[in-house]
Amino acid sequence: MSNSITFRTDTDGVTDPKGFFASAASADIRKKQNERLDTGVVYSTVPCAAAGVFTKNAVKAAPVLDCERVLRLRGPVHGVVANSGNANACTGTQGIADSLSMIRTAETASGSPRDSFLVCSTGRIGDLLPMDRITPVVHSVAEKAKDGEREGSLFANCILTSDTRKKTCTATFVVNGRTVTVGGAAKGAGMIQPNMATMLAFITTDIETDSETLQKILKESVKHSFNAITVDGDMSTNDTVLLLANGQSGVSLDETSVDLFSEALFQVCDCLADKIVADGERITKVVEIIIEGAANEREAENVSRAIGNSLLVKTSWYGNDPNWGRLMDALGYAEAQIDQYAIDINYNDVPALVAGNPVPENKPKWKEIVSKPRFTIRIDMNQGDGSFRLRASDLTEGYVDFNKSE
Repeated sequence: MSNSITFRTDTDGVTDPKGFFASAASADIRKKQNERLDTGVVYSTVPCAAAGVFTKNAVKAAPVLDCERVLRLRGPVHGVVANSGNANACTGTQGIADSLSMIRTAETASGSPRDSFLVCSTGRIGDLLPMDRITPVVHSVAEKAKDGEREGSLFANCILTSDTRKKTCTATFVVNGRTVTVGGAAKGAGMIQPNMATMLAFITTDIETDSETLQKILKESVKHSFNAITVDGDMSTNDTVLLLANGQSGVSLDETSVDLFSEALFQVCDCLADKIVADGERITKVVEIIIEGAANEREAENVSRAIGNSLLVKTSWYGNDPNWGRLMDALGYAEAQIDQYAIDINYNDVPALVAGNPVPENKPKWKEIVSKPRFTIRIDMNQGDGSFRLRASDLTEGYVDFNKSE
């Protein structure tokens, strides 16, 4: 299936599918006066079906609540307005008013109907948006997008906060001679924990479908991509993944195209999720934790998260220490069916534990593997058919320094 899909990274992302346009500019939200891009719009010339997956945090930022409201209306969507540098979270009734104002400004400037725009914000929690600076910039970039600007890369840059680089990718496939494109952009580097993280992801496609079908496919893709990563175990107030489909490819989502589209969408989500972990705040390693043979998928996920969020485990990775005893300790409290005398642990393909028995002669190989910037830990619980993959990072003193209060 994946051999039929062409995949590229570091692309224009959201403006690669037909009929999507974008623009971005600086509203000086951070008050740095450095003209850093912080406000952008993605716009479709025709109405889109739309889907979204959001944080499970009980404290939700005003833009998350607005996105959920607009999607519940099940009406046509024309675009998204977004800003970085300020999360518009925990900002009371003023924050709600400001979020709606961003939507209305984008709709007016682009000539779109009421409640046809979604809104996202990311950045510092608890500060009010500087609407006197944001409103005219939203109006300007929405007009540019309506006039045909294809500044997908600028949009990908305008959503960044503590990120060190933009995150974009694009997948294409052909059905009956017509090309379908899926393009995406994301941001995220800290407060990264499944369900989701301080992350935003924007995905566009020119396939034709309805919002209900789009929602089902997006939810499944997010489950094994954005919801299968962790940097520091913190769940944010603003996490959002949005997917817009405008039908401009001329290809409908049906039994002929659904498998290809689902695979293309997953590849985009998975690539963006990987880019988020790899850009984690001051990390030095990305570790793929693969749990197999658990009693069920839920328990496999429990084990992977216990390991991926363990401070003892994460700091041992940073110290290039293959301390598999810490893995055993973490999986022991993971609320999963365990027989410690049946567990196999491998670093890449090198055994550390076989049926509960250590393999100490492999220690030099373990240490070499853990010293690399990327490696895999594979654990077979030998209890059933449950499996789960989680991407995690190490934890460094640089993370602590970076996140100290100003």
